[in-house]
Amino acid sequence: MSHGGHSVVHGTPGSARTRLALLAGLFLALLGLVVAAPGSASAATSPTATTPGTNHVTHPELDWMGSTVRAHEGSSAGSGSTVVTPLATQTPGMDVSGYQGNVAWSTAWANGAKFAYVKATESTSYTNPYFAQQYNGSYNVGMIRGSYHFATPDTSGGATQADYFIAHGGGWSADGKTLPGALDIEYNPYGATCYGLSQASMVSWIHAFANEYHAREGVYPVIYSTYDWWSTCTGNNSGFATTSPFWIARYSTSPGTLPAGYSYQTFWQFADSGTFPGDQDRFNGDLSRLQALALG
Repeated sequence: MSHGGHSVVHGTPGSARTRLALLAGLFLALLGLVVAAPGSASAATSPTATTPGTNHVTHPELDWMGSTVRAHEGSSAGSGSTVVTPLATQTPGMDVSGYQGNVAWSTAWANGAKFAYVKATESTSYTNPYFAQQYNGSYNVGMIRGSYHFATPDTSGGATQADYFIAHGGGWSADGKTLPGALDIEYNPYGATCYGLSQASMVSWIHAFANEYHAREGVYPVIYSTYDWWSTCTGNNSGFATTSPFWIARYSTSPGTLPAGYSYQTFWQFADSGTFPGDQDRFNGDLSRLQALALG
């Protein structure tokens, strides 16, 4: 039938309703894409995103050397069949982070601390806001000082994090008062214990960090961890024992079992509170040996 020269095709009422329903569905789908798109982009770049390779570090001020140890291992962590006896002379020291704020260094020195490690960085997004007061303050009272990096192997590569660390206080100099930088690698405070990495991938990540640090600074970093974490996440890898000094965390009366390849620990974090601000540490040797380590 023709009206005014235009053909009109009459369909059934049902088919018209079907077309309307399809059009309405298409419209809603397009609307959903428009609304969802900004949210999707935001999630991919959000600091709380957990996609591998993104930065999900949300409370770095609560991540310090050993912050995860007590919760996972208690106060007699890392017990094993082989007990390592420390050398006769132990040199007392401490490690601090932004959590401690401004530290009374003259008091810590008067109480016997001879060295201090200070948190410098975490991932590639955090620097300790109290770093200058802590790093320079410990040096100014006479301590041998060093800095450490809290590793997050699921946010970026090992070499990338080493570069960030070096650029923000992690460098080393042969002045006899600066210790090699330390890699703090421990339980993930944000999720999976081993940061979602296989043992082989974790070993590769640590090698990447250590090799980059050595290439740029001329010394290998100290590695801080617990025996249990090291065994779980690296398969008790022995490949670092000839290059990196090991800093064992065990809150007990002895350092306990050490990772494969190590016959002694260089540092021992034996308590998370005590005489000094922050964590309580001992260097495994007298002050002259600590000075030798500072000289590389």
